[in-house]
Amino acid sequence: MKKAPEGETKKERFKRLASLRTNEVLKRLKVLGNCANRHVYEYDAEDVNRVFNEIDRKLKEVKAKFNSSKEKEKEFKL
Repeated sequence: MKKAPEGETKKERFKRLASLRTNEVLKRLKVLGNCANRHVYEYDAEDVNRVFNEIDRKLKEVKAKFNSSKEKEKEFKL
């Protein structure tokens, strides 16, 4: 693992890491797209829906982390 550049600000660190990690996600999505080749793989609409529902669920979960104020997880109450 590379060490962060000395004197790097929080903003610079965010931009550096977010760019790297976003590009990695995009590459992996492209690889997932290779599974659409019906000459190589067999799947039905239910299989595809399960894959993308899970991706959508996780995407919403991660996006919520960026949109939330820094409050702790809400405690369950009856």
